[in-house]
Amino acid sequence: MRLRFCFVLVLLALAARPAAAQSEAVRAAMQPFVDSGDVSGLVTLIGNQDGVIDVQVLGLADLENKRPMRRDTIFRIASMTKPITALAVMQLVEQGKLSVEDPVEKLLPEFKGQLLLVSKEGDTVTLKKPSRPIAVKDLLTHTSGLPNYPPGLADVYQKRNRTLSEATIAISQTPLMFEPGSKWSYCNPGIDTLGRIVEVVSGQPYEVYLAEHIFQPLGMTDTTPYPTAEQLARVAVTYGKEEGRLAARPGGVLDYAGGAKHPVPAGGLFSTADDLAKLYQCFLNHGTLGNKKIIGGKTLAEMTSEHTGELRAGFVDGSAWGYGFSLVRQPQGVTESLSAGSFGHGGAYGTQGWIDPQQGVYTILLLQRTGLPNSDGSAMRKALHDAAARLPKP
Repeated sequence: MRLRFCFVLVLLALAARPAAAQSEAVRAAMQPFVDSGDVSGLVTLIGNQDGVIDVQVLGLADLENKRPMRRDTIFRIASMTKPITALAVMQLVEQGKLSVEDPVEKLLPEFKGQLLLVSKEGDTVTLKKPSRPIAVKDLLTHTSGLPNYPPGLADVYQKRNRTLSEATIAISQTPLMFEPGSKWSYCNPGIDTLGRIVEVVSGQPYEVYLAEHIFQPLGMTDTTPYPTAEQLARVAVTYGKEEGRLAARPGGVLDYAGGAKHPVPAGGLFSTADDLAKLYQCFLNHGTLGNKKIIGGKTLAEMTSEHTGELRAGFVDGSAWGYGFSLVRQPQGVTESLSAGSFGHGGAYGTQGWIDPQQGVYTILLLQRTGLPNSDGSAMRKALHDAAARLPKP
């Protein structure tokens, strides 16, 4: 009996060895970025329709205090918030409460009469009526023509000392930079406007709507624009490079402030690898996780289809744009290990989250680094995609 038990243990060990070797390959791909001092630490997660298949936790979350990175470390995911805001909008579309074709002014009357900037010479500004008002779909695809926040509203992102309603009113009073639908131009105010539309149409504050209709059903307990004291203690420190060395970057864009009035739908969420994994597994399963349906498969397919035509869109070659998502149209360079039709989004601090329906895999990269020339085109992102592509497919 004892010999049989030992034989079973040997078989189990042999069966586990390939998986362990694959996990080591992922670690080996990511460890150099910590060893070289490019980042203080990072968390990666790879999953499929059935759940998590690999997690790597490397380096430190806080260099000064030698706090190790942990699987439950919380990160500011910045613009990875945008697809979640779009998801909330599309839930309301699915419920028949609005349409992507709706003019924004129909939902937010402050946008009525918005003008297009024709020219500016000295103190002379020439404006005209655009050929059509901006529509919800223009906000979802970054083709609205809205400019960035005016200088007087810089604190919307830093101190969050304006409400979402107040920020949206300010957005509505700025002239458009181009005709709606004619160009692609990444636009934070446009996504914040979508967040305000969620509030007006649903009758709930943006952050409450997300909690009740996305985070709580999926069990995403550490995803919020307003972390608690306990959650703040788990947030990784953000670093930049100073004379070739990592230096903490306190303050700045998207820092949480006590009593903040603005949840920043364009980039205000904090989250963890495991929380995001639940959302991305839901996407791989056509909008359902377990017995929780977050979005219909048909609506999700619409979100992840190309809606920018021949416009040059995205931050790396071969990209297109859906409703809230960047899409891989032609895999190349940093996306060469992904399939055409993969969708996802990055964030200002180097974070990335991508879903590849064809391969049945999603990848999550979490770190906190400022000053990356193009986080969507980072070597860290490519290394994780390449490592994930070498894992066995479901």
